[in-house]
Amino acid sequence: MAMAKWDPFKELTTIQERINRVFDENIGKVRFPDIELSAGSWSPAVDIFETKDSVVLKAELPGLEKKDFSIEVKDNLLTLKGERKCEKETKEDNYYRMERAYGSFTRSFTLPTAVDKDKVKAKFKDGVLEVTIPKTESAKPKQISVDVE
Repeated sequence: MAMAKWDPFKELTTIQERINRVFDENIGKVRFPDIELSAGSWSPAVDIFETKDSVVLKAELPGLEKKDFSIEVKDNLLTLKGERKCEKETKEDNYYRMERAYGSFTRSFTLPTAVDKDKVKAKFKDGVLEVTIPKTESAKPKQISVDVE
């Protein structure tokens, strides 16, 4: 019969992983809507990508109107601010579940290259904001031709 060496640290690691899994699966799902509503803990999902000529930001702002948010570009920082208000306060109905978050948000993004803030364009359609920020001429890649002698 072979003897196996016992490693107490391996057992502790396994126990810690199990405890973390229990907390992630159960307690991580508990939500406190009143705290979230008052703190404004939601923020819109954002995609940012770069093309040859510009930087593009797409933000999901469902349920908002143009008057509910603002965009600012200063130096190389783009800031998106806004607020999603609760549609109406219902005192006579009982909610069974309230998952949609409300409140104000602020998101700021450092732009990767020098941009021309005077030529920024934004469009808002079907709850998606698309901001196109052109790069300055100095930030655009330049092709260099090589002369053959």
